[in-house]
Amino acid sequence: MNLISKVLPLENVILDADSTSKKRVFERAGVLFENTQKIARSQVFDSLFAREKLGSTGLGHSVAIPHGRIKGLRDAVAAFVKTQALIPFDAPDGQPVNLIFVLLVPERATDLHLQLLGELAQMFSDKTFREQIQNSNDVAVIHQLFTNWAM
Repeated sequence: MNLISKVLPLENVILDADSTSKKRVFERAGVLFENTQKIARSQVFDSLFAREKLGSTGLGHSVAIPHGRIKGLRDAVAAFVKTQALIPFDAPDGQPVNLIFVLLVPERATDLHLQLLGELAQMFSDKTFREQIQNSNDVAVIHQLFTNWAM
């Protein structure tokens, strides 16, 4: 079992036909985490944007991994958003993204935070994995791709 499977429940996999900007995706994630984790949507939004100001979390190959630290959060939580629209994210390859993995970690998280980001980087550097996600419009299939992924 990989680390991502422990922080990404099925209900946090979203196919999003409405979001057309980074701001809208962060708002959508805020509403999700407010409803599922009781974290104020504004706290999620502010945390994600604060991290983006330090440098883009766009990886390239249509992928971004926005992440933030949340005061009072006990365990890391995640959401995966696949947007219909391609969204500018200042990725190194200059291309917009539509595969957005949102990660929230406790304020003082260090090792786990880095391990999760490392695992995500490995997942998304796998071309076959990215293509399988791009080619699926079934949240259960996408969730299985994340939970079954192995190095």
